[in-house]
Amino acid sequence: MNSEIRNLEPKTVWNHFSDLNAVPRPSKKEERVIQFMVDFGKKLNLETMVDNVGNVIIRKPASAGMENRKTIVMQSHLDMVHQKNADTVFDFDTEGIKMIVEGDWVKADGTTLGADNGLGVASIMAVLSSSDIAHPAIEALFTIDEETGMTGAMGLEGGILKGEILLNLDTEEDDEIGMGCAGGVDITARRNYTEEATPENTTSFEISVTGLNGGHSGMDIHKGLGNANKIMNRLLFDGFTNFGLRVSEINGGSLRNAIPRESFATVVIDSVSKEPFLYELNELINNIKAEFSSLEKNLSIELKEVTSPKNVMDLGVQEGLIKSVYASLNGVYRMSPDIENLVETSNNVARVIVKDGAIKIGCLTRSSSETNKWDLANSLRATFELAGFDVELSGSYPGWLPNVNSEILKIVTDLYIKLHNEKPHVAACHAGLECGILGQNYPEMDMVSFGPNIRGAHSPDERAQISSTQKYWAFLLEILKNIPARN
Repeated sequence: MNSEIRNLEPKTVWNHFSDLNAVPRPSKKEERVIQFMVDFGKKLNLETMVDNVGNVIIRKPASAGMENRKTIVMQSHLDMVHQKNADTVFDFDTEGIKMIVEGDWVKADGTTLGADNGLGVASIMAVLSSSDIAHPAIEALFTIDEETGMTGAMGLEGGILKGEILLNLDTEEDDEIGMGCAGGVDITARRNYTEEATPENTTSFEISVTGLNGGHSGMDIHKGLGNANKIMNRLLFDGFTNFGLRVSEINGGSLRNAIPRESFATVVIDSVSKEPFLYELNELINNIKAEFSSLEKNLSIELKEVTSPKNVMDLGVQEGLIKSVYASLNGVYRMSPDIENLVETSNNVARVIVKDGAIKIGCLTRSSSETNKWDLANSLRATFELAGFDVELSGSYPGWLPNVNSEILKIVTDLYIKLHNEKPHVAACHAGLECGILGQNYPEMDMVSFGPNIRGAHSPDERAQISSTQKYWAFLLEILKNIPARN
């Protein structure tokens, strides 16, 4: 399976990517991949260090004739999003990613691929291990925990890096050059509830919402894709309002930065209302499927009669839960007034858990505007607090403000035009790149972001384009040769 990947061009990148993907590297559990990178740097006899939060820094001197060029920081993150299809048996903590080739694409067998940001990591490894690539002095910065808090970038102290230019290799469109990105903040709402014995003369169902595309909660948020938590809540609201539906359990979504693909709920209905409940819910299901027919062709919403659970939620808290989730904005809140077609502010209702007397709801709000980020976060906070939840706003990180006068941006843009006879798409993105955070302690560092085509990041449909990786690699090598001289 993975042997086929090693024969792809550029071989040096795909071989390093294969080595990396053999190492389990979930966010917040990066011990093994940190050691992998340390061993890699030391084997090359390069200066290698781990900072106090776990970021790995490897330094390589300039190649012959490039000693007078500015030192560059090449940066990617080590961790990856862990998502798998419901029917895929896979342990992210112990297994390496199983990769396959389909036409011009590399993907994984039922799981996320880790091309985000593994291809960036592999590219840096290829440069560090090379003996024939022209490059200035390099500080390779491999950050940790980008996907679930950016704590690696946040914990990187000022003064460790000496580079004047940062190349972030975490963009997912090969014709795009990133010059800015969104910041974000986590919203977590919690509330306990009293469990009541399931009433007599009731019928129980498991409702499942599956088959959605999911995707990146920043880069894909404008597409109008289905959110399993919002779809499930719509079904629960209808059943509760019209038939007195009672909730026993809900398990929807997974990671904050992934659009929820699946949600499961166990519910109870009075047996006398069973037939009209099923009739109306099926009508609603058909309407929802029709609404998403062009976007979510594999959407499945099913009801299965099950053994009655022991307990259900008390009605007062259940009503607050269902109504607050219904009222919570999901999707685009505001488009940028300054950059055409750029989402400025959005929210992803990422996780809804109801079990054993406790409710937990997790959202991720993103924005390139700090004021609008907090405006939307406070709106969500108010919504949940009105329903009796305790709300925590945490993990806030800043956006990366565009610098239209950037020297490296002009160099990279001109090189792209020279190579491809067309202009690249120079833009800010609605993802949480680490550049904004790194810029807090390194405000003078000139930054730019680029990468190969990656589709379906943060979902089991994640795939990386082979031809695009070849295009991106040639572009990277050209950039390294054209880093300007020190002043």
